[in-house]
Amino acid sequence: MNVLIVESNPDLGLLWKSHVERLGACLVVLADGLDEAIQEIMRHEWNVIVLNLVLHDGGAMAVSDYASYRQPKARLLIVNSSSFFTDGSIFNHMANAHASFPSSTRPEDLAAMVQHYGQVEA
Repeated sequence: MNVLIVESNPDLGLLWKSHVERLGACLVVLADGLDEAIQEIMRHEWNVIVLNLVLHDGGAMAVSDYASYRQPKARLLIVNSSSFFTDGSIFNHMANAHASFPSSTRPEDLAAMVQHYGQVEA
């Protein structure tokens, strides 16, 4: 399973990365915003993309759109630290979103959801 984590806070991103790696992901890469995420989407095939909606460069929607175009099978897991889209309407804006979590979600729970959604279909 290959996992791309798009998170502007390096401490939080590294924490999530370490938990996902512990569950046996083959490749886990941390991108801090739009430009790095686009480069990684072009470079590798991803099973799961963990995307924080509140990136420092405001590029979350663009990352979602690009991933939907380049890797339609990648499962997008949204992390949200704001009150926007808490009503579930994010699924209307990001067709490739499979789940949405608050940024306060425990890292081990987020990693378990990555493992669940990242299971490669036979």
